[in-house]
Amino acid sequence: MAHATDDKNFRLSRDVLPRRYVSTVTLNMDERTFSGSQTIELEVASPTNEIILHGISLQLSKVAFRAGSQQRTPVSIQPMAQSETVVLRFDAPLPTGAAALDVEWTGLFTTGLRGLYLAGKVAATQFEAADARRLFPCFDEPAFKARWAITVRVPTQPGLVALGNGAIVSDTTEGNLRTVKFQEMDVLSSYLIALVVGPLVGTPEEQVNGVPVRTWALPEKAHLTRFGQDAALAALPRLQEYFGLPYAYGKVDQVGIPDFEAGAMENAGLITYREVALLLDPATAPLSVQKRVAEVVTHELAHQWFGNWVTMVWWDDLWLNEAFATWMAYKIVDSWRPDWRVWLDFDAGKAAALHLDALKSTHPIRGEVRNAGEAGESFDLITYEKGGAVLRMIEGFLGEGPFREGIRQYMRTHARGNAVADDLWGALGAASKQPVVELANAWIGQSGYPVLAVKQEGRQVTLSQRRFYSEPGVTSGERWPVPVVLRFEDGDGVREQRFLLREERATVLLEGSGEVRWLCANAGSTGFYRVAYEGTALEKLASNLKALAPSERIALLADRWALMRAGQASAAEFLDLASRFGGEEDDAVLEELVGRLGYVELRLVEGEHQERFRRWVEKLLAPGLTKLGWDSAAGENDRVKLRRAALVRAVGSLARSGQTVAEARPRVMKVLGGDKAALEPNLLDSAVYMAARAGDSALFDLLLEKMKTDPDPATQRRYLTALASFEDPALTKRGQELFFTDAVKMQDVTIYLGSLLNNRTGRDAWWQVVQQRWKDVVARTGGAPMLLRRVVEALGSLLNRKQLEEAKALLQAHPVTEAQQAMAQTLERLSQDVELRERAGPDVVSWLKRQP
Repeated sequence: MAHATDDKNFRLSRDVLPRRYVSTVTLNMDERTFSGSQTIELEVASPTNEIILHGISLQLSKVAFRAGSQQRTPVSIQPMAQSETVVLRFDAPLPTGAAALDVEWTGLFTTGLRGLYLAGKVAATQFEAADARRLFPCFDEPAFKARWAITVRVPTQPGLVALGNGAIVSDTTEGNLRTVKFQEMDVLSSYLIALVVGPLVGTPEEQVNGVPVRTWALPEKAHLTRFGQDAALAALPRLQEYFGLPYAYGKVDQVGIPDFEAGAMENAGLITYREVALLLDPATAPLSVQKRVAEVVTHELAHQWFGNWVTMVWWDDLWLNEAFATWMAYKIVDSWRPDWRVWLDFDAGKAAALHLDALKSTHPIRGEVRNAGEAGESFDLITYEKGGAVLRMIEGFLGEGPFREGIRQYMRTHARGNAVADDLWGALGAASKQPVVELANAWIGQSGYPVLAVKQEGRQVTLSQRRFYSEPGVTSGERWPVPVVLRFEDGDGVREQRFLLREERATVLLEGSGEVRWLCANAGSTGFYRVAYEGTALEKLASNLKALAPSERIALLADRWALMRAGQASAAEFLDLASRFGGEEDDAVLEELVGRLGYVELRLVEGEHQERFRRWVEKLLAPGLTKLGWDSAAGENDRVKLRRAALVRAVGSLARSGQTVAEARPRVMKVLGGDKAALEPNLLDSAVYMAARAGDSALFDLLLEKMKTDPDPATQRRYLTALASFEDPALTKRGQELFFTDAVKMQDVTIYLGSLLNNRTGRDAWWQVVQQRWKDVVARTGGAPMLLRRVVEALGSLLNRKQLEEAKALLQAHPVTEAQQAMAQTLERLSQDVELRERAGPDVVSWLKRQP
């Protein structure tokens, strides 16, 4: 007879509930094996003759059930591969009430980057979404919260540090084994449990409101921990104040793990990070790296409340965890470092989500998740960035005060428990007296977003909405409640007006008097929608660029670009608009401009036309670089440094200006020789890339050596991607050969794959290798779900119709089953890129010929 556990969509029943785990695990790091023994204190809620635990590749030996004075052993212990469970069957129903289950088992470290694995010399765990079952037999679903008392036994090696969720309460040695017992943790879901064991060094302990904070790394990287420590010290009190709740987990340890799948993981009290997301030297780190570390640290700390203290019931609400932490991180970092203008970086993430969400193969923020494998597919831009943008849009509509009060109410009501999205909407609605449930569920449950057509005649503005698709000619009839914030200038100055557009079309009368000089229909760019200005409205904006906020100028460019992709505007119209930005002085706006122009240069023109386009870019933007020069003046602010970086990227990397490339090489050689002052840190990425592209074998050898030995993770990554960028054919091939060696860590495989596919000299040959060795390419990920997704997404770098057809054939013949969504999205986006190349390429060429 088939058992329910034969189904991979199997979910645990509520017949048996865990209340407390008392676990001891013994690690043999040389043999990569472990053994464990634990008592799970249970409540048997209704009579049953079986207990089902999750477990993958665990060999259970002794199992005993205890209730009152009776003890029973199961008549069978059956592992079920499909549902990743172990079924313990007893010969009669178990008595209801309090009970205990004793289990002993053995297992192996995993070879990928999940469960318990070895990252160099460090043993680390990564359990989200559902890999606690690779180390513990447990109830491995988020709704099954329990207390955890964990002890770890490790070899007695000098310098070996053992970290757990709780503080260490005892540390004893007997023979060649050391026993470390951790403070018992308040109720937690299994995916938030963690262990890290290795030769680590920590910052001195510092306290925030009585909470000890330390940041850990390998000894050779200990000098890179200060910034991440400071970010945590800045974020913790701000988060406590926002939530109106103290931090619940006793201490904060942050650890840089040498090989790690995600950016970081919010394990309660023991946050683990990819090294590049935690460790840096502020003297040499580009501002983008500093901001990224601050944002990731704050994101993970926000989860200690939103996710850990109040946890989703099931993975279909994963988006709520991630979207909230994404939005919250920017809010907190912005209050710590307002000069960083991090909301403009948030907009860059939102832009990537808008791009993805305009595909037919997109998905709603909240979708059905039937099993843990599908949960792994949910870690994408829609979940994080669109989710965060929708929360920001709702906050913008409700106001900061009512929004925060709603969040606090939600945290109080569901403390230490589980909740669903509607619980949050209810709390926000109660606090704001606004139709939050209607607003939120329309945006969360429905994929896509609208484009607003805006027609302005005097003070009358006509708004109409339809779903936006990036594929020309595709239409559908969905509608949204769109919280529109209009910003405009008239005789009385600049003002804002709010309007909730529920219908397909509505007319708004602008308040005030006098002539309307310009109108922006997405003030501050906080709305998750595109805007198509009709008639003279676009020209008015283009003629008043300086009156717009940087975020609004970015949105103006991005929306015109999107309309061009969708066949609703021509490439010539976009380039005409881009031409107006030659004097742009805002670094974030320049980054947007350079990104779009880089796409044109890479994908829409070739041969002599590509060269002509590069010269046009140089003419547009080189004067700005000439004015600034390469060296920063004493006391120069970050805005100027970042503007210079954007211009170097435009003139050197994109336009390939001979003068700029010649300036880069000797400076890069000085940096490689140890002179860190030879290049302002924000120029490092572009300068190293330019030097590598035109580099010789001596430079290749030097970068390879430095990549392996430099302790700074951002520097290592910079040199790694540079090794994929050499355009000398022999060196291009050497770069490709590195892919299948240990020189490229598992965590970096997908970054390197994408860099190789972006190499113009080597792309075609490398693509042939990728097709021939696809199974080996996929195997380099170790089966890590996020890395599998990114391997598929890297194929989006292919260029022409022949390669598109080959990619389709490859994924059809050898699908990556863990990345179904990514396969559909990547192929759809690539086919649109190819179609755009064929449609818009001639338009760009005609436009170039008309330029003086």
